[in-house]
Amino acid sequence: MTKEKPLPKLLPCHPVYTVNNIQNKVRVLDGTKVTYSSWVKLFQLNARGYKVLDHIDGTKPPGKEDPNYESWMEIDAIVLQWIYGSVSDEILVRILEPESTALEAWGRVKSIFLNNKGSRAAALEHAFTNLTLKSMPSLQAYCQKPKEIADQLSDVESPVSENRLVIQLVRGLPPEYDTVAAQLNQTLPSWEVAVNLLDLEERRQSARETPVAAAAIEPPAPAPEPNPQPQRRDNGPRGQPRYNNQQRRPLATPK
Repeated sequence: MTKEKPLPKLLPCHPVYTVNNIQNKVRVLDGTKVTYSSWVKLFQLNARGYKVLDHIDGTKPPGKEDPNYESWMEIDAIVLQWIYGSVSDEILVRILEPESTALEAWGRVKSIFLNNKGSRAAALEHAFTNLTLKSMPSLQAYCQKPKEIADQLSDVESPVSENRLVIQLVRGLPPEYDTVAAQLNQTLPSWEVAVNLLDLEERRQSARETPVAAAAIEPPAPAPEPNPQPQRRDNGPRGQPRYNNQQRRPLATPK
């Protein structure tokens, strides 16, 4: 009687294989709406959660003679797909290389945003200090733009303090915001409080202007029609009998 061989133990599936769409977890890096520093934080967060951080933190891969080499390289290819799939098309063409590892692609992305930091910082500083509300389509867009530029300045190691962020926000306001601008300059609140105060001021101004605008476009009420004059009852020609059977008396003849 032959002895049956025990079934081999099934290795647990690596968490990285459960990720279907990395774009749902890491926003696409474009350098403007999603800055490099934000992308790195999100990518590293997911890499740690799915146990692949060692593929981008500089950890040396196992040697080719290591029995885990093949599985490690397979996972590394998946992480490389994550990188390629979470950058914009403009960045992808600059980092796409054949026979690349995830760590090498990670380094190419880093060099795009951290090389030539001086010139990049100068251009961003110019855009930051010359930003005005009149140059933006709305107050919401204006409040978002300096925060985006400040994040990009942090990427090139030129961070912007929150007080300076609020001061620059006030500098670009038109005269109709002078009252709230003076309040912000005096108190220098947090960024969130400053944005909320500007939003409230915009709502107040809109509410004040709405009745005037409505009255300007409302058509005038039509004039009342004159009351019709009462019609005289038609009794026929004067001197004629009112009824058909009524006859006029003959005039008396002189004697």
